[in-house]
Amino acid sequence: MSHILDSINTPQDIKDLNLKELTGVASEIRRKIVETVSKSGGHLAPSLGVVELSIALHYVFDCPKDRLIWDVGHQAYAHKLLTGRLKHFHTLRQYKGISGFPKRSESPYDALDTGHSSTSISAALGMATALELNEEDGRVIAVIGDGSMTAGLAFEALNNAGHLRKNLIVILNDNEMSISPNVGALSSFLSRKLTGRVATRIKKELESFLKRSEVGENIWGVLKRSEDSLKSLITPGMLFEALQFEYIGPLPGHNLESLIETLKNVRNVPGPVLVHVITKKGKGYPPAEKHPDRFHGLGPFDIHTGIPRKPSERQPPSYTSIFSQTLVRLAHEDPRIVAITAAMPSGTGLNAFQDTFPDRFFDVGIAEQHAVTFAAGLALEGMKPVVAIYSTFFQRAYDQIIHDVCLTNQPVVFAIDRGGLVGDDGPTHHGAFDLSFLRAVPNLTIMTPKDENELQHMLYTAVRHNGPVAVRYPRGTGTGLRLDWQLEEIPHGKGELLSDGSDIALIATGNHVETAIRAAESLSDKGIRAAVVNTRYVKPLDEDLIVSVAEKTGHCLTLEENALAGGFGSAVLECLADNCIHCKIRRIGLPDRFIEHGSQEILRKQVQLDLPSVIKAAEQLMENYCNPQQKSAGKVHTLPV
Repeated sequence: MSHILDSINTPQDIKDLNLKELTGVASEIRRKIVETVSKSGGHLAPSLGVVELSIALHYVFDCPKDRLIWDVGHQAYAHKLLTGRLKHFHTLRQYKGISGFPKRSESPYDALDTGHSSTSISAALGMATALELNEEDGRVIAVIGDGSMTAGLAFEALNNAGHLRKNLIVILNDNEMSISPNVGALSSFLSRKLTGRVATRIKKELESFLKRSEVGENIWGVLKRSEDSLKSLITPGMLFEALQFEYIGPLPGHNLESLIETLKNVRNVPGPVLVHVITKKGKGYPPAEKHPDRFHGLGPFDIHTGIPRKPSERQPPSYTSIFSQTLVRLAHEDPRIVAITAAMPSGTGLNAFQDTFPDRFFDVGIAEQHAVTFAAGLALEGMKPVVAIYSTFFQRAYDQIIHDVCLTNQPVVFAIDRGGLVGDDGPTHHGAFDLSFLRAVPNLTIMTPKDENELQHMLYTAVRHNGPVAVRYPRGTGTGLRLDWQLEEIPHGKGELLSDGSDIALIATGNHVETAIRAAESLSDKGIRAAVVNTRYVKPLDEDLIVSVAEKTGHCLTLEENALAGGFGSAVLECLADNCIHCKIRRIGLPDRFIEHGSQEILRKQVQLDLPSVIKAAEQLMENYCNPQQKSAGKVHTLPV
């Protein structure tokens, strides 16, 4: 068995390999990716689909002088293995290990930190423009999947790139055949042979010669129309050519010889070029080829069968699954309820709704902005839209939330999944900011369930509210408690006092209410009587309850899995300040930095949201511990973590 991959430390190491050796490297890369992801979890099918493309790009181009940008970045595992990260690849997505996405701080070969879709062309165009202004050499290549092309941002960039005419190469990785089918060997042959530098030069010289006379100009027009007609028959690139891109393809994405020859020709073509490559998600691993959606992103699995590895103990249902089953139940009772997702029916749990109510389910593609305004239109005509989006992607639609939904107080429900720390996917995927940026929006109600049972009651409440509501819940499993069958509305803006106490108030939101309950039990053993407040509503805040426990205890500790800046703790501070309450308060939440990747358990300990840290913080607060810099006069003293 070949072990060429072991000797590859930089892309320069593959440039002297022959085609047979490169093919062997592709096989080695696939084995390494499958072996690693089977243990660590990760994005398997996308990375398996671009192994040959990754090799061809590094074989032809000179990175990092040439900038290579991977849209989303979840398909960049082969790229990482070709750029010196083989020895550390076993740490993929682990705390202090290799990121699952490109990261500039990790390698000079990672030109852009990515994680969200459809950003690559815009960034690549900016880089290409800067290189030209700085009179620097180097090409810029953006690799973007056909799914990412459903986002408006990608087409905004294509439109601008065609107008600016900068030297930019866009590789369209078409792995779903959603844009066009491969039309055969003739198209591939013509794309390879007739789009090189020589062909481009001949075409330009012929155009220049013929346009010297009126007759010649007419001849050129006929030839040009003939060329356009022929290309329209053989290639599906009319849209991109209308955007002033030179279109090449579609090409077989697993044929190294074809890819290398085409990319060599494209390398020196001036202006914007789009190369359309057909690939197969999960290529080389049969279970992933058969079910690419299941192997898009997954946890550890049995490498022989592809079956996910199950925990040794039975796990409670996830928050996502409870949302899913509750929404289906509510939709049976109310035909006005419709569901919307932005290309993630499975991830958000809406696949069950899709199966049950196909006519009331809408997958709008990777288009969060459109999803929100589409929901506003549905609401305006009497429907009850529920928009399910991960917290990190929800921020992409902020203007639409304000302008199209909240401004006119439309009854749209935002199901915000993955609120808080998501774990191994890291800073681009943590739901760290939603409470902060949503609190400022008028008319919007924000709810955070303490457990999976409260989630179903909150969803029931939300679809009955005559205005916009955001229900925010975390990634992971619930507590395993018994679910109520009879659903009830939660009084608007009212929290609940779970336990009374006269020494300190633990005021928590979401899943950290459970942390507060357990902390109160430990504090009780030490003679500290702690009140525990489940706020339920981040907005409107139950000010009467918060003022009451603050006045009674004189010490408040807030818990949230959100950025401290402008988050739930800030709302409590504002409440106490506005009511002139003299109280010592300490906030625990996410600090003012981007949180790295790692397990949720490790990350919560790092930001002091684990149980021992919360207990210690409460004890310090009772001992009048505070940062000397914070000992200033005022009614509210904030003791930072």
